[in-house]
Amino acid sequence: MSVGLRQIYSTAALEPIILTTGATSREVKGITTFFNITELEQGGAQLSPSNANTSALFARNYRVVLIADQLISAAPSVLSADAAARSGVLAHAYLFKAAALAGVALGFEQGPLSAEASPGFVPRQQLLQEAIRLLDLATQELATTPPSAEFNSQVIGPDFNLPNTVQAYRARFNLMAGNYAAALAAANLVNLTVRSAFTYSTQNPNPVYQFTILPGTNFRPRDRFGLPASLVEPGDGRLAFYLTGPVVADNNNGSTDNIRSLAGFFTSQTSPIPAYLPDEMRLIRAEANLRAATPNIAAALTDINAVRTQTSGDPFGVYPGLPAYSSPLTVDALLLEVYKQRSAELFLSGLRLDDSRRFGRPSPPASLTERTRNFYPYPQQERVNNPNTPTDPAI
Repeated sequence: MSVGLRQIYSTAALEPIILTTGATSREVKGITTFFNITELEQGGAQLSPSNANTSALFARNYRVVLIADQLISAAPSVLSADAAARSGVLAHAYLFKAAALAGVALGFEQGPLSAEASPGFVPRQQLLQEAIRLLDLATQELATTPPSAEFNSQVIGPDFNLPNTVQAYRARFNLMAGNYAAALAAANLVNLTVRSAFTYSTQNPNPVYQFTILPGTNFRPRDRFGLPASLVEPGDGRLAFYLTGPVVADNNNGSTDNIRSLAGFFTSQTSPIPAYLPDEMRLIRAEANLRAATPNIAAALTDINAVRTQTSGDPFGVYPGLPAYSSPLTVDALLLEVYKQRSAELFLSGLRLDDSRRFGRPSPPASLTERTRNFYPYPQQERVNNPNTPTDPAI
């Protein structure tokens, strides 16, 4: 079940986290005329509660929650005689339940804390706080009893680092929740030289590759990471890392947009996708230092420049190769720089939509240039089956 838990998260839940929210935040463009893709591409009031893509973001993450809850319930008794296996199973389940709840919080204003029948809904801030609580429990399990060698070899494998990923997600979700001191502390615990990735096979293929590169797929990446030209530096090495092929003008769905072909972590069925990128931790530290009650501009600048100027040493080979930051040393200017660097470094990681809201970027209904919805309507199937489903947000 532990092996299957990570598999279903990485193949099923991660796809709408990356591509559905990526379409809304204009990282990718819908290029087919399927009704659900057209709706998602248009966004705004055109996006219906029956949309299959936004419904998948909700339903698939709660499938992960259900499996995680079964493991959390069963492990203490089933593995009562094997504390080292028990700690690994529990920490792993806490991690993926936390990731799934935060996945719901990416797209919805509210969501249940469990996958039980007809659950109540809580605000997304509470979903994030529960995710953080679960990751704190995972941290305690790993510190008290390190997982067994058997668990590490049979469940974790050589490509996924459980302790580092727990701390990286503690940093990520604390930042999303506005807990800046906790985000900074967790980011400082992540070893930036270690890789942690979701792996794929021909039987369980890379889900972004499936929907962006194969013939007849639904999405293509927008040129310049989908950003305004003012937020992209032409010499940024991440442009060539993530995007390939010529710029193509696409006028599907009634608008003209420049699109490209996708590279990076999505070039084959078996391409691994990072669980997090090390430079995300540097940018979390920079943002947390800037948003602190007493901003630490010097520390933030150090991390920003460590990202901008990097040309070697990254475990995943993502190198901007830019000159050091030379714009004004104010909190507002540096926060804009953090957003710019996050948008390039973390392209198609599922984080842009929340970043767009958190950094106060242009928003609907006044503007659809950087995101086409603020939050999604709740799935119609959930509303039919659960009387606790809230009223849909306007946009």
